[in-house]
Amino acid sequence: MQPEMPTRPLPIARVNVGMSVADSAGEEVGTVTAVQMPGTGAEPDLDAAVAERLVAVGYLRIDGAGLFGKDVFAGGDQIAGSVEGEPATVTLNVLREDLARA
Repeated sequence: MQPEMPTRPLPIARVNVGMSVADSAGEEVGTVTAVQMPGTGAEPDLDAAVAERLVAVGYLRIDGAGLFGKDVFAGGDQIAGSVEGEPATVTLNVLREDLARA
């Protein structure tokens, strides 16, 4: 028996490099610098347990906003949605503080 294929594309499939990212409170997080689909095996340079979870669900690498912004990572399961156009924006279902930090 084969697993069922999802009828809708994963939210991460609609994300592109260069899109701006906002957290669940509407605060700017930064800009998408990389998109990794689930199961690609490309691990981010993070704690092994965190990296393994992100590989399983897919992830975004986000260039942090602000003067002291550092790269953060959002799992594919943390994406609430995205809007294409100008400006193209990804909205997360978590706060910035809940994201994995590089």
